[in-house]
Amino acid sequence: MPLHDVGYRPWTGRLRPGGAAGVIATTGIRLTWKSRWLRRVLFFAWSPAVMFAAGFFAFEQALDEGVITAGRTAIGRLDGLQMIGSLVAESLGGRLDDPAEARRTVWSRLLLAFMRAPQAMLLAVVVGLVAPRLIADDLRAKAWLFYFTRPLSRFQYILGKFGVLAVIVSLVTLLPALALWLVGVLVSPSISVALATWDLPLRIAGAAVAVTLPTALLALAYSSLTAETRIATFAWFATWVACWIAHGALSAADATAQANPQASLTAADNAAEQAARPRPRPRPRRFSWLARAAGIDGSADRWAWLSLFHAQGVVQAWIFGIERRLAAVLPSLAMLTAVTFGSLGLLFLRVDAPARA
Repeated sequence: MPLHDVGYRPWTGRLRPGGAAGVIATTGIRLTWKSRWLRRVLFFAWSPAVMFAAGFFAFEQALDEGVITAGRTAIGRLDGLQMIGSLVAESLGGRLDDPAEARRTVWSRLLLAFMRAPQAMLLAVVVGLVAPRLIADDLRAKAWLFYFTRPLSRFQYILGKFGVLAVIVSLVTLLPALALWLVGVLVSPSISVALATWDLPLRIAGAAVAVTLPTALLALAYSSLTAETRIATFAWFATWVACWIAHGALSAADATAQANPQASLTAADNAAEQAARPRPRPRPRRFSWLARAAGIDGSADRWAWLSLFHAQGVVQAWIFGIERRLAAVLPSLAMLTAVTFGSLGLLFLRVDAPARA
C-alpha cells in the first residue's frame, strides 16, 4: 500500500510580478465599494464637473461666435450663454487677442481650478472614509499572520494597499478632469483643438500624481500606527484642519502687516505717504473665487507649505504652467516630497512590526 507524505512540502511554482499586490488591491477595492457612504460621496464628487463643463461650453460658444476677439467683449449685446463665456474668459485669462491662446489659457486654469478647489476638499473626505481601515483592520484582526506567512514582501503589501487608494483617488481627481478635457474637445469647432491641447491630459495626470502620492501614503501611515480605525480617522482629519488653521492664521498676520507697513510712523507721515502714492486703477474681476482657485493671484503664498491642501495647489499650478516662480514652488514641493518619503519609511517599519516582534 503506497504511503503519501502529508507534511509540508516546498512550493515549486513561480510568482507573477505584481500578482500579490494586485490581489490585495482588487480585494480591497471590492470590499471598499460595498460602502454606501463611499458611493454617495463619489457620486457627489462628480457633480462639480457638471458646472465646470458648462463653463467650457459657454466659453467655446463665446469664442466660436467671435465674442472674445480684438481684445474686447461687447457685454451689452450678448445673450446669456455668450455673456457667461465672456465672463469666464475675463476672469481666467483676460481679454486676449489670439483665440487659440485664449483657449489654452482658459482651459488650463479651468482644469486647475476644478482639481484645486472642489476636488481636493472632496478628496480629503473620500480618503478619510477609506484609508483608516486598510491597515488598522489587519492589525486588529491579526491578518498579518495570514499575509506574511506567504511569499509576500512589505513592498507588495504596501503597493496593494496603495493601489486601493490610488483607484479611489483617481475617481475623484483624474477621471473627472480628463472628462472635462474631453468635453472641451467635443464642444470645440474643430477636432484640431485636441492636437493643440495634447499636453493637458499629461498635466492632469501629473497633477493627480502630485495629490495621490503624499495624500495616500500619509493616510496609510496613520492607519499603520494604530489598530483603532477611529483614531486613524481622527488623526487624518485633524491634520488637514490644523494645517489649514495654521496657514490661515499666518497668512492673515502677513496681510495685516502688509496693510500697515509703517505703523511706527506718525499719522501725518502715513497720510502724506498715502497721498503721494499713485492710486491703482481698479480692475473689475468677476468670478473672483474661480480666479483665486485658478492661480491668477500674483501674490506668492509663502505659508502654503504648512498646509497639505495649499501645498498641493501650488504644485498643481506649477505642473499646469501657471505658477512659474520657483521660489514659490520649491517649499511646497519639498514639503510634499518629505511627507511622501517619510510616510513610506514609516510604512516599511510598521506594516510587519507585529511579525518581527
